[in-house]
Amino acid sequence: MAASARPAYRDVNVLRWLTAYTASVTGDVVYFLALSWAATRAGGPSQVGLVVAAGALPRAVLMLGGGVMADRFGPRRVAVVSDAIRCAVILAVAAAVMQAFPSVWLLVAVALIFGVVDAVFMPAVGALPPRITAPEQLARVQGMRGLSIRLSNAVGPLLAGSVLAVGGAAGAFTLAGVLFAVSLGILLTVRIAVPAEVSRRASAWRELGDGLRYVRRHRMLAPLVTVIGLSEMCFSGPVATGLVLLADERGWGASGMGWVASAFSVGAAAAALLLTVSSRIPRAGPVMSGALLVTAAGAVALGHAPSLPTAVMFGALIGLTSGFTTTVTGALIQTETDPRYLGRVTSVTTLCTLGLAPALFPVVGITVALWGADVFFAGCGAICLLAAALGLAVPVLRRAELQPSGSAAPTAR
Repeated sequence: MAASARPAYRDVNVLRWLTAYTASVTGDVVYFLALSWAATRAGGPSQVGLVVAAGALPRAVLMLGGGVMADRFGPRRVAVVSDAIRCAVILAVAAAVMQAFPSVWLLVAVALIFGVVDAVFMPAVGALPPRITAPEQLARVQGMRGLSIRLSNAVGPLLAGSVLAVGGAAGAFTLAGVLFAVSLGILLTVRIAVPAEVSRRASAWRELGDGLRYVRRHRMLAPLVTVIGLSEMCFSGPVATGLVLLADERGWGASGMGWVASAFSVGAAAAALLLTVSSRIPRAGPVMSGALLVTAAGAVALGHAPSLPTAVMFGALIGLTSGFTTTVTGALIQTETDPRYLGRVTSVTTLCTLGLAPALFPVVGITVALWGADVFFAGCGAICLLAAALGLAVPVLRRAELQPSGSAAPTAR
């Protein structure tokens, strides 16, 4: 049966991929909390940053190379091998921690290895949706993926905290390894469409350059990647730090910060759910730009919120609209990209999301210290406004649609 004959949320093959992805993301959350907990116990709070940075650096530096591997060897094969390595490494760490509490340098080594493997896994698993469903279902799949991330970010800390309280770091590492094993087992059952064979005689460097040129010369992908980089620059991490500083500045306390952050997550989950059940998104380009305009206004309003209830309301609003933007841009990327380049293009967009945001963390603190939290959120609004203006100014983005005429569903096997 063709993949387009049923909605993605009723497609067993898509649901297998989603379950594997959810287990993997939950495993990531548990792993990072276990790593931070172990680093705190081994070297104190000052060492946590060193350990986390040891994993973040190779992930950012090698992300583009991971996209090359996904395109060269196939995204499922690369995702399966990466999941297997992550599972083996984390279970080995769990076994070592059971014998003796780890040193900081052992944790640094684990973070480095995990970061390298993550740089390969993330582009591969992100490139799979166009291989498992029809083009007109990609927006739904991106919505389902958004729900998966929200669920994992809600459940993962609860699981990690419970296991850390009972079994310590060894128990949490074991749980993360088991989740990666579950992800691996289910991923092996996912059937994918196989694109035409491509030549592999070119070097990895040449393939990387070819992929970057493909993005740069593509009439839609080049401006769309720029829009993604701008729109995700603030909302992939810096806003969370900004919320902490805003709550502290206004005297709302940790509970107030939690309410606003939760409202943001609920809004993003609502957007993902709505796009999951929607049959299609007409005029995707204007919808994307309109959502960015509302996000810009909401960010500025959040920074000037006079009370906690008002801040919660605007937090939910920008969660909703930024969730729309993330889903629509992700679906547009996968609809427009030639399957031969999906891994490399996915690695570029993932790097935009993960690579630009960490660079802004120092800027958050400096901006709030010098001019206040309202200026920081006004800056976020200005960046979103720039992204919206680009979406409206570029004709191909303004006319973008998610359901290209004559698109055929892939045949999975």
